[in-house]
Amino acid sequence: MELALDWQLILLLGGVALVAGFIDTLAGGGGLITVPTLMLVQIPPINAIATNKLQGSFGTLISTLTLWRRGHIDPAKLKRPFIWSLAGSAIGAVLVQWVDASALEILVPVVLTLIALYFLLAPGAGSIERKPRIGERLHRRLVIPLIGFYDGFFGPGTGSFFSLSEVALRGRDLVTATATAKALNLASNLASLVIFILGGKVLWLVGAVMVVGQFVGAYLGARAVVSGGARLIRPVIVLVCLAMLGRYAWQNGLLPPWF
Repeated sequence: MELALDWQLILLLGGVALVAGFIDTLAGGGGLITVPTLMLVQIPPINAIATNKLQGSFGTLISTLTLWRRGHIDPAKLKRPFIWSLAGSAIGAVLVQWVDASALEILVPVVLTLIALYFLLAPGAGSIERKPRIGERLHRRLVIPLIGFYDGFFGPGTGSFFSLSEVALRGRDLVTATATAKALNLASNLASLVIFILGGKVLWLVGAVMVVGQFVGAYLGARAVVSGGARLIRPVIVLVCLAMLGRYAWQNGLLPPWF
Protein backbone atom coordinates (compact mmCIF):
# COMPACT_ATOMS: atom_id res chain seq x y z
CA MET A 1 0.00 0.00 0.00
CA GLU A 2 1.23 3.53 -0.82
CA LEU A 3 -0.29 6.98 -1.05
CA ALA A 4 -0.09 9.61 -3.78
CA LEU A 5 1.23 12.71 -2.03
CA ASP A 6 0.70 16.27 -3.22
CA TRP A 7 3.14 18.99 -2.13
CA GLN A 8 0.83 20.37 0.57
CA LEU A 9 0.66 16.98 2.27
CA ILE A 10 4.43 16.53 1.96
CA LEU A 11 5.02 19.86 3.71
CA LEU A 12 2.45 19.00 6.39
CA LEU A 13 3.96 15.61 7.20
CA GLY A 14 7.50 17.00 7.22
CA GLY A 15 6.50 19.82 9.57
CA VAL A 16 4.60 17.48 11.87
CA ALA A 17 7.62 15.16 12.05
CA LEU A 18 9.90 18.10 12.88
CA VAL A 19 7.75 19.19 15.82
CA ALA A 20 7.35 15.57 16.98
CA GLY A 21 11.10 14.94 16.78
CA PHE A 22 11.84 17.98 18.93
CA ILE A 23 9.26 17.07 21.59
CA ASP A 24 10.13 13.37 21.55
CA THR A 25 13.81 14.10 22.23
CA LEU A 26 12.95 16.20 25.28
CA ALA A 27 10.18 14.13 26.83
CA GLY A 28 9.03 11.26 24.63
CA GLY A 29 5.52 11.09 23.22
CA GLY A 30 6.27 12.24 19.68
CA GLY A 31 3.96 9.49 18.45
CA LEU A 32 1.12 11.46 20.03
CA ILE A 33 1.55 13.90 17.15
CA THR A 34 2.65 11.72 14.25
CA VAL A 35 0.39 8.67 14.55
CA PRO A 36 -2.89 10.68 14.59
CA THR A 37 -1.63 12.73 11.63
CA LEU A 38 -0.86 9.59 9.66
CA MET A 39 -4.30 8.20 10.41
CA LEU A 40 -5.85 11.56 9.48
CA VAL A 41 -4.72 11.00 5.89
CA GLN A 42 -6.58 7.67 5.87
CA ILE A 43 -3.67 5.33 6.66
CA PRO A 44 -4.80 2.16 8.51
CA PRO A 45 -3.69 2.04 12.19
CA ILE A 46 -1.18 -0.82 11.87
CA ASN A 47 0.45 0.89 8.86
CA ALA A 48 0.46 4.21 10.73
CA ILE A 49 2.25 2.61 13.70
CA ALA A 50 4.76 0.86 11.42
CA THR A 51 5.48 3.99 9.34
CA ASN A 52 5.81 6.02 12.52
CA LYS A 53 8.51 3.58 13.65
CA LEU A 54 10.45 4.27 10.45
CA GLN A 55 10.56 8.03 10.90
CA GLY A 56 10.81 7.77 14.69
CA SER A 57 13.86 5.52 14.42
CA PHE A 58 15.74 8.18 12.49
CA GLY A 59 14.74 10.79 15.06
CA THR A 60 15.98 8.75 18.02
CA LEU A 61 19.16 7.89 16.10
CA ILE A 62 20.02 11.55 15.55
CA SER A 63 19.22 12.60 19.12
CA THR A 64 21.15 9.62 20.54
CA LEU A 65 24.24 10.38 18.43
CA THR A 66 24.08 14.08 19.34
CA LEU A 67 23.83 13.36 23.05
CA TRP A 68 26.61 10.78 22.79
CA ARG A 69 28.93 13.25 21.05
CA ARG A 70 28.24 15.77 23.83
CA GLY A 71 29.24 13.27 26.51
CA HIS A 72 25.83 12.36 27.96
CA ILE A 73 25.80 8.72 26.80
CA ASP A 74 28.35 6.01 27.64
CA PRO A 75 27.95 3.21 25.03
CA ALA A 76 29.83 0.70 27.21
CA LYS A 77 27.29 1.07 30.04
CA LEU A 78 24.30 0.86 27.71
CA LYS A 79 25.30 -2.20 25.67
CA ARG A 80 23.35 -4.72 27.76
CA PRO A 81 20.29 -2.49 28.42
CA PHE A 82 20.20 -1.76 24.67
CA ILE A 83 19.97 -5.49 23.90
CA TRP A 84 17.22 -6.04 26.49
CA SER A 85 15.22 -3.17 25.00
CA LEU A 86 15.68 -4.67 21.53
CA ALA A 87 14.43 -8.06 22.70
CA GLY A 88 11.37 -6.73 24.50
CA SER A 89 10.32 -4.55 21.58
CA ALA A 90 10.75 -7.33 19.01
CA ILE A 91 8.42 -9.60 20.98
CA GLY A 92 5.86 -6.83 21.32
CA ALA A 93 5.95 -6.00 17.60
CA VAL A 94 5.38 -9.64 16.69
CA LEU A 95 2.43 -10.02 19.05
CA VAL A 96 0.67 -6.78 18.06
CA GLN A 97 0.20 -8.15 14.54
CA TRP A 98 -1.81 -11.04 15.97
CA VAL A 99 -3.45 -9.57 19.06
CA ASP A 100 -5.88 -6.70 19.59
CA ALA A 101 -3.81 -3.94 21.24
CA SER A 102 -6.83 -1.87 22.25
CA ALA A 103 -6.79 -3.37 25.76
CA LEU A 104 -3.65 -1.36 26.53
CA GLU A 105 -5.60 1.88 26.11
CA ILE A 106 -7.05 1.23 29.58
CA LEU A 107 -3.59 1.10 31.14
CA VAL A 108 -1.96 3.99 29.26
CA PRO A 109 -3.93 6.90 30.83
CA VAL A 110 -3.27 5.53 34.31
CA VAL A 111 0.49 5.35 33.74
CA LEU A 112 0.61 8.78 32.07
CA THR A 113 -1.26 10.31 35.02
CA LEU A 114 1.26 8.83 37.44
CA ILE A 115 4.20 10.19 35.41
CA ALA A 116 2.71 13.70 35.26
CA LEU A 117 1.92 13.68 39.00
CA TYR A 118 5.41 12.41 39.85
CA PHE A 119 7.16 15.30 38.10
CA LEU A 120 4.58 17.84 39.32
CA LEU A 121 4.61 16.82 42.98
CA ALA A 122 8.31 15.99 43.18
CA PRO A 123 9.91 19.16 41.77
CA GLY A 124 13.37 18.01 42.83
CA ALA A 125 13.09 14.72 40.94
CA GLY A 126 15.97 14.39 38.53
CA SER A 127 17.77 17.55 39.65
CA ILE A 128 20.60 15.48 41.12
CA GLU A 129 21.49 11.80 41.20
CA ARG A 130 20.03 9.91 44.15
CA LYS A 131 20.33 6.45 45.68
CA PRO A 132 18.79 3.80 43.36
CA ARG A 133 15.59 2.12 44.53
CA ILE A 134 16.25 -1.11 42.62
CA GLY A 135 19.44 -2.81 41.46
CA GLU A 136 20.92 -2.33 38.01
CA ARG A 137 20.47 -6.00 37.05
CA LEU A 138 16.77 -6.08 38.00
CA HIS A 139 16.14 -2.83 36.15
CA ARG A 140 17.99 -4.07 33.07
CA ARG A 141 16.36 -7.50 32.94
CA LEU A 142 12.81 -6.61 33.98
CA VAL A 143 11.92 -2.93 33.63
CA ILE A 144 13.73 -2.18 30.36
CA PRO A 145 12.39 -5.16 28.38
CA LEU A 146 8.86 -4.49 29.70
CA ILE A 147 8.99 -0.90 28.43
CA GLY A 148 10.55 -2.16 25.19
CA PHE A 149 7.73 -4.68 24.84
CA TYR A 150 5.20 -1.89 25.33
CA ASP A 151 6.89 0.17 22.60
CA GLY A 152 6.78 -2.66 20.09
CA PHE A 153 3.21 -3.55 21.01
CA PHE A 154 1.64 -0.08 21.33
CA GLY A 155 4.10 2.79 21.77
CA PRO A 156 2.81 6.21 22.92
CA GLY A 157 4.90 7.66 25.76
CA THR A 158 7.74 5.14 25.62
CA GLY A 159 10.42 7.81 25.96
CA SER A 160 8.66 9.21 29.03
CA PHE A 161 8.46 5.72 30.56
CA PHE A 162 12.18 5.11 30.04
CA SER A 163 13.03 8.53 31.52
CA LEU A 164 10.80 7.99 34.54
CA SER A 165 12.28 4.56 35.24
CA GLU A 166 15.78 6.04 35.20
CA VAL A 167 14.84 8.89 37.55
CA ALA A 168 12.46 7.12 39.93
CA LEU A 169 14.06 3.66 40.06
CA ARG A 170 17.73 4.26 39.31
CA GLY A 171 18.11 7.73 40.85
CA ARG A 172 19.53 9.38 37.72
CA ASP A 173 19.54 13.12 37.12
CA LEU A 174 17.01 14.14 34.48
CA VAL A 175 19.51 15.04 31.74
CA THR A 176 21.29 11.68 32.09
CA ALA A 177 17.94 9.88 32.28
CA THR A 178 16.70 11.60 29.12
CA ALA A 179 19.91 10.74 27.24
CA THR A 180 19.71 7.10 28.37
CA ALA A 181 16.03 6.98 27.42
CA LYS A 182 16.89 8.10 23.88
CA ALA A 183 19.36 5.23 23.44
CA LEU A 184 16.93 2.65 24.83
CA ASN A 185 14.10 4.08 22.73
CA LEU A 186 16.35 3.80 19.67
CA ALA A 187 16.76 0.10 20.42
CA SER A 188 13.02 -0.49 20.82
CA ASN A 189 12.26 1.51 17.66
CA LEU A 190 14.79 -0.40 15.56
CA ALA A 191 13.63 -3.81 16.74
CA SER A 192 9.95 -3.14 16.08
CA LEU A 193 10.78 -1.45 12.75
CA VAL A 194 12.53 -4.60 11.49
CA ILE A 195 9.52 -6.72 12.46
CA PHE A 196 7.11 -4.32 10.73
CA ILE A 197 9.28 -4.26 7.61
CA LEU A 198 9.29 -8.05 7.48
CA GLY A 199 5.50 -7.94 7.88
CA GLY A 200 5.16 -5.51 4.97
CA LYS A 201 3.48 -2.82 7.10
CA VAL A 202 5.73 0.19 6.39
CA LEU A 203 4.70 2.87 3.86
CA TRP A 204 8.09 3.90 2.52
CA LEU A 205 7.20 7.08 0.63
CA VAL A 206 5.29 8.58 3.56
CA GLY A 207 8.00 7.54 6.00
CA ALA A 208 10.80 9.02 3.87
CA VAL A 209 9.06 12.40 3.81
CA MET A 210 8.76 12.44 7.59
CA VAL A 211 12.35 11.29 8.17
CA VAL A 212 13.62 14.68 6.94
CA GLY A 213 11.57 16.53 9.54
CA GLN A 214 12.65 14.09 12.24
CA PHE A 215 16.32 14.74 11.50
CA VAL A 216 15.93 18.46 12.10
CA GLY A 217 13.58 18.19 15.09
CA ALA A 218 15.64 15.55 16.89
CA TYR A 219 18.87 17.52 16.42
CA LEU A 220 17.30 20.70 17.78
CA GLY A 221 15.74 18.76 20.66
CA ALA A 222 19.05 17.17 21.62
CA ARG A 223 20.72 20.59 21.75
CA ALA A 224 17.84 21.84 23.92
CA VAL A 225 18.38 18.93 26.35
CA VAL A 226 22.01 19.90 26.78
CA SER A 227 21.38 23.64 27.15
CA GLY A 228 18.07 23.57 29.03
CA GLY A 229 18.68 20.64 31.35
CA ALA A 230 16.02 19.55 33.85
CA ARG A 231 14.55 23.07 33.91
CA LEU A 232 13.29 22.57 30.34
CA ILE A 233 12.71 18.80 30.27
CA ARG A 234 10.45 18.49 33.34
CA PRO A 235 7.63 20.82 32.17
CA VAL A 236 7.72 19.29 28.68
CA ILE A 237 7.28 15.79 30.14
CA VAL A 238 4.28 16.99 32.16
CA LEU A 239 2.73 18.79 29.17
CA VAL A 240 3.22 15.78 26.89
CA CYS A 241 1.59 13.46 29.43
CA LEU A 242 -1.35 15.83 29.87
CA ALA A 243 -1.71 16.18 26.10
CA MET A 244 -1.78 12.39 25.73
CA LEU A 245 -4.43 12.16 28.43
CA GLY A 246 -6.47 14.83 26.66
CA ARG A 247 -6.25 12.96 23.38
CA TYR A 248 -7.28 9.72 25.07
CA ALA A 249 -10.29 11.42 26.68
CA TRP A 250 -11.29 13.02 23.35
CA GLN A 251 -10.99 9.76 21.41
CA ASN A 252 -13.08 7.87 23.93
CA GLY A 253 -15.80 10.51 24.37
CA LEU A 254 -14.87 11.28 27.97
CA LEU A 255 -14.89 15.07 27.53
CA PRO A 256 -18.10 17.06 28.16
CA PRO A 257 -20.23 17.85 25.05
CA TRP A 258 -19.39 21.55 25.18
CA PHE A 259 -15.62 20.93 25.07
